[in-house]
Amino acid sequence: MAEQKRDYYEVLGIDKNADDAAIKKAYRVLAKKYHPDMNPGDAEAEKKFKEASEAYAILSDPEKRRQYDQFGHAAFEGGAGGGFGGFDFSGADFSDIFGDIFGDFFGGGRRGRSSNGPMKGANIRTSVRITFEEAVFGVDKEIELTLKDECKTCHGSGAKPGTSPETCSKCGGKGQVVFTQQSFFGTVRNVQTCPECNGTGKVIKEKCVDCHGSGYIASRKKIQVSIPAGIDNGQSVRIRDKGEPGSNGGPRGDLLVEVIVGRHPIFQRQDYNIFSTVPISFAVAALGGDVVVDTVDGKVIYEVKAGTQTDTKVRLKGKGVPSLRNRDVRGDHYVTLVVQTPEKLSHEAKELLRQFDAAAGDSLNAAKGAQPEKSGETKEKKKKGRGGLFGK
Repeated sequence: MAEQKRDYYEVLGIDKNADDAAIKKAYRVLAKKYHPDMNPGDAEAEKKFKEASEAYAILSDPEKRRQYDQFGHAAFEGGAGGGFGGFDFSGADFSDIFGDIFGDFFGGGRRGRSSNGPMKGANIRTSVRITFEEAVFGVDKEIELTLKDECKTCHGSGAKPGTSPETCSKCGGKGQVVFTQQSFFGTVRNVQTCPECNGTGKVIKEKCVDCHGSGYIASRKKIQVSIPAGIDNGQSVRIRDKGEPGSNGGPRGDLLVEVIVGRHPIFQRQDYNIFSTVPISFAVAALGGDVVVDTVDGKVIYEVKAGTQTDTKVRLKGKGVPSLRNRDVRGDHYVTLVVQTPEKLSHEAKELLRQFDAAAGDSLNAAKGAQPEKSGETKEKKKKGRGGLFGK
């Protein structure tokens, strides 16, 4: 008994009202996942690949999809013998899909389809180091890097003065070549960047002696970068049109400058808030008083309340980092107050502290009236005390 076929929409995991783009996207995912080249020797993967390919061949064709929606699988029973399981794939166009898939597998990609048209240049990435305070308030920096500019000798053509690039004879100036290959479902038409002209559609017979046919000259340049207030470590500043030159009349790419923020000895940052720790004396903690707190805006005086416990956290509103979107909005500065215990006391200070302790509850003598088990006394010693090592 023949195995019953699954619904094509179910196979691709799409709704029956899905448009062409959704159908193509769903098939691309499944084809890349189950392609036999990615799953050598896996019969189940090959089966799912064939099933998905058959579903795509039907649903990507408007007429076949209409027939399928009306009659189901019965619309194609008894069809021609090509392809999988008696199904005819000869009318299906997989070139666009497999230009992507084989490009991912073998390094081709889709660039060849429009490579002789105007293309934006690639982005350039670099980095700049700034201090914590510079990240908070913003700063202008100068960086130096190598940039390409149009060759003044050939004006970007790459050809020797007096000559011009010629139309590529291999691709006819299209920048791409078409080839066919045999696949699991018959002959597939594929498109690839022309290897002769590298997708430009032009061939330079006599190259410019200054740029060697590239059309560009590289040189070191200094660029001013305005770092905005509030930027964080790892974020980037984009400078338009300072990247690689475009091709075939396309615009330049952009320059992306990653910001590396140095560590601060006192402050730590989280989003737009700043955190620090301030030591306070026992007297200030107990009686209250003023302490000096360092902030990014300078030193400020904070009044500590009487009875403050160690690790108490207080907030200095608006003393944090400015927002990147609105410089008038700032985060807060959170200060952890840590009570410090003095390590060295004079004889007089010790005596005064004993008097204070006696008046405050006599904690120094609280343990004298109790008889707890000493920390050095073991259970074994207890047994010995009750009658020797084997005492009852």
